[in-house]
Amino acid sequence: MTLPLFPLNTVLFPGCTLDLQIFEARYLDMISRCMKHGEGFGVVCIVEGEEVGAAAEQFAAIGCEALIRDFQQRPNGLLGIRVEGGRRFRVRSAELMRDQLAVAEVDWLEDEVEQPLLDEHADLAALLNALSAHPMVAALDMQAEPTGQAALANQLAYLLPLAAEHKLQLLALDQPQQRLDLLHELLEQLQGQAGGA
Repeated sequence: MTLPLFPLNTVLFPGCTLDLQIFEARYLDMISRCMKHGEGFGVVCIVEGEEVGAAAEQFAAIGCEALIRDFQQRPNGLLGIRVEGGRRFRVRSAELMRDQLAVAEVDWLEDEVEQPLLDEHADLAALLNALSAHPMVAALDMQAEPTGQAALANQLAYLLPLAAEHKLQLLALDQPQQRLDLLHELLEQLQGQAGGA
């Protein structure tokens, strides 16, 4: 499967919402093609390089499909789009087009069937609830009540201020329970650092 890529300084997760402002010609063309064909594009995290200008030198081998849910002209004249994370994928190979757009051959990653939340997830669910009350998070219009383990893991991994390498580690895990366990560990580390500060 061939997928146009949009390298960003962020990691998108399935079911999560991201607002983007599009102004570079290569991405305006890409969005126009995606909308015409009803297809998504791939969001990959930049490991080296910049979001704007020359193509990112290096991006993560794992990413998330972005499905366009809404678009509008911004007051500044730029195109604003809202995307929702779709399927996860692994980049098999990528090439740069003449217009500096990166296009990749990708393999879709299988996601586990959604599992119900358990009592042990109550703390993480409460944390997500608290995060959802923040005006910036509320503006993303994501489902506040997680429907299961994958939704809880994905939303927390997306919203928490974790290092990009940790977010990529979480995105690469196939099982939601593994993601939740790793989130627990990372939160304990964060709390330990905050306590030691």
